Amino acid sequence: MNINSSLESDHFESFKEGNETAFTYFYDKYFRRIQSFSVQFIYDAEEAENLAQEAFLHLWQNRETVESINGIQSFLYTYAKSKCLNFIRHNKVKDKFKSDLLNQKERELNIEVLNSISFDTLELTELERIIQESINELPPKTREVFIKKRFENKKNAEIAEEMQVTLKAVEAHMTKALKILKTKLSDYLFLLFILIYNN
Repeated sequence: MNINSSLESDHFESFKEGNETAFTYFYDKYFRRIQSFSVQFIYDAEEAENLAQEAFLHLWQNRETVESINGIQSFLYTYAKSKCLNFIRHNKVKDKFKSDLLNQKERELNIEVLNSISFDTLELTELERIIQESINELPPKTREVFIKKRFENKKNAEIAEEMQVTLKAVEAHMTKALKILKTKLSDYLFLLFILIYNN
């Protein structure tokens, strides 16, 4: 680990413990990014600044739930995305055309969030390890269903027949697996979406 990475890790641990100086470090690092990200979609600089302030307040209030340094950035972009969509819905969605526009904006926001979060090779390797460990920790039958569905691309009916269970049981295991993985991998929500739902 280089000096900068070590320093940032120290800031992260202090931030988790409620150190305001450490919080200021991440505020200074990410505030303008969140504000710029938001203004692209709501076209209101003042509102974007308020939204960014709100995102950091929410981060501070929920700092104990953030489990990694990357989780801070993911947390902020996810919160900003949600607030941008709420703003668009409140101000612009009044008919079918504008509803279609909202859906387009939401897709753009999802892509923008993914593009805004930089993961180097080591981080991706670590993420893959965490995902694999999380899958391995699933209950045996739930893990088996998940692997057959997402990695072997089998249909629910095929899985039910192979495992000699009902279709409802297969669906229940998949729901359970996704719920568990979403909770365990909440810091990487958008990458998880790509890895699982677009598989």
